[in-house]
Amino acid sequence: MPSPHHLYVGIDLGTSGCRAIAIDEQHTIVGETGVILPAPQRTDTHVEQDPTLWWNAVCDCLNQLTAIINPQQVATIAVDGTSGTLLLTDEHGAPLGPALMYNDARATTQAMAIARIAPVNTAAQGSSSALAKLLWLTENGITATAQHACHQADWIAATLSGHFPTKAIISDYNNALKLGFDAQQKIWPDWLNTLELPVGLLPKVVTPGTVIGTLSKKMAKQFTLPESTRIVAGTTDSTASFLATGASNIGEAVTALGSTLVVKVISEHPVFAPEYGVYSQPLISNGQIRWLVGGASNSGGSVLKQYFTLKQLTEMTPQLQPDTPTGLDYYPLPARGERFPFNDPQLAARLEPRPADDVVFFQGMLEGIAHIEAKAYRLLTKLGAPYPLSVRTTGGGAQNAAWTTLRKNLLNTDIQPAQHTEAAFGAALLAKINRKKSPL
Repeated sequence: MPSPHHLYVGIDLGTSGCRAIAIDEQHTIVGETGVILPAPQRTDTHVEQDPTLWWNAVCDCLNQLTAIINPQQVATIAVDGTSGTLLLTDEHGAPLGPALMYNDARATTQAMAIARIAPVNTAAQGSSSALAKLLWLTENGITATAQHACHQADWIAATLSGHFPTKAIISDYNNALKLGFDAQQKIWPDWLNTLELPVGLLPKVVTPGTVIGTLSKKMAKQFTLPESTRIVAGTTDSTASFLATGASNIGEAVTALGSTLVVKVISEHPVFAPEYGVYSQPLISNGQIRWLVGGASNSGGSVLKQYFTLKQLTEMTPQLQPDTPTGLDYYPLPARGERFPFNDPQLAARLEPRPADDVVFFQGMLEGIAHIEAKAYRLLTKLGAPYPLSVRTTGGGAQNAAWTTLRKNLLNTDIQPAQHTEAAFGAALLAKINRKKSPL
């Protein structure tokens, strides 16, 4: 039985910083810290970052966290990282160069080679996939002395647990998707063998939350943590953020109203429809493997900011009349092109006619985005996912009560506030909820 005094730590390596959160058995946050990461180095399509920056940030977060909690109560640690970020290490876990970040898109030729042989529903499609990056590194001779291909979460977890040197590093279903892993069959698929890849570099893949070891003696001493502290396989930052909202049952959904509009719903079965930009990834929910089905529209808050300042948006929000539709049939887009729920790279924004009253124009845009959200969930349902029983909302748009009313009227479902939005909180939940036998 877990002790009522146990604490569970989640570490999030995001795009701009590292955060660590400790929660207790009741999911109460008892401590949180964060540090800023320098921006990755960008040159044209190349986006790189020194992995030692991640490790230094993790060390800073853990040192700060253990100073404000009782470190001897920490039972488990889980790490999440950005999806698609890849680094190579030697047998001792030392990075062999900069990591290729999630948005590095240099591997266009390699992506075309993958597209010729890979199933259309694999997450390894595209120049920013981890598999395309690994193929680029291979073709440029950079894998010659490598022993491991790692994701952020894999490398940090292995370093904490002292796994190096090891024959195979351990990854999780969510991170491994963009490296070509088949989460439905739970295997590295045979089509990978048709690529000229050093398949020996690929990690062993387990369910997120699987115990992969305990904190090494060196790490326990460095952070004043118990040597019995378990390290579990992590997940991606987006999946950790979903877990943080509290959504956990089939039919519960999350809409992210940020710069773009992202919708995801928990399904018993995966749904793949690349022609609509619809994808699925495994989700550990209530101790079972479910599927997170969703897509991302180009519409969202970035369109609003093209027309109004944040100050103007704040001033106009109280004047909105969500129960009195404007009748404007808008499809707000920041530029030409849409990916979901319509996959049309030439789709033009529809924001005419523009009324003289800016408040009406603003409301019309909010209505347009809400219509896109409703169409997105209807499409997912048509493709086989459940229609949302409830929708939790994250992002800046979650604070707009009038927008929430507009959306509720269109979705005809319960809209709830997210319990939390921090990916580190979701990672902490993963650390607490999943207590599985080690695969080692």
